[in-house]
Amino acid sequence: MRSSGGGRGQRGGARRPVPEAAAAAAAGGEGKGKEPGTGKRSRAESGSEPPTAGAGPLDAAGMGKVLSKIFGNKEMRILMLGLDAAGKTTILYKLKLGQSVTTIPTVGFNVETVTYKNVKFNVWDVGGQDKIRPLWRHYYTGTQGLIFVVDCADRDRIDEARQELHRIINDREMRDAIILIFANKQDLPDAMKPHEIQEKLGLTRIRDRNWYVQPSCATTGDGLYEGLTWLTSNYKS
Repeated sequence: MRSSGGGRGQRGGARRPVPEAAAAAAAGGEGKGKEPGTGKRSRAESGSEPPTAGAGPLDAAGMGKVLSKIFGNKEMRILMLGLDAAGKTTILYKLKLGQSVTTIPTVGFNVETVTYKNVKFNVWDVGGQDKIRPLWRHYYTGTQGLIFVVDCADRDRIDEARQELHRIINDREMRDAIILIFANKQDLPDAMKPHEIQEKLGLTRIRDRNWYVQPSCATTGDGLYEGLTWLTSNYKS
């Protein structure tokens, strides 16, 4: 229902001025409780006190902290790795833009912020060519979640993907990161299914880590938000 604004339903002309207000108007605006010649209430008669230090409005950072406490907002640093052509950058921009984009091999890195379910994911997508992989370790520090993307149609390199995955998670800088595997390109013929990916990546041998395999298709977006939901549910700040 729309607000009436407080004025509808009242008939007749303007209200009569109260005597005190009329007298003040006749005196040239110097009414009771106002400073001479200004029309303003004096501080003593208005009952207000001088503002104290620190009583001003919250700055942006302070407001962000307050809202975070109220609504449970949190941030998570995500490192997205995998062999070249696995679909990492396509996944990143499908999540960021909501559409499939044409990509070229990532030589350095891409970083974007994706907000989902009151969680701000700061996602670092690093190129996967074999010459770049030694640089991956420079991105490990502070990582809270690892997304490892696998091209499920690339059976020839699945063992190479397994070796790289275990090299990553065995690094001490990554010991606290939870692990999400995107079993990507499920739309392609002969793509390996999640249970097969789990076996070929040797995930069952990982006893002390929290991991999950999520089937996905980067171009359509299938499975991507389910993966973020798992990260949200299993991340402990």
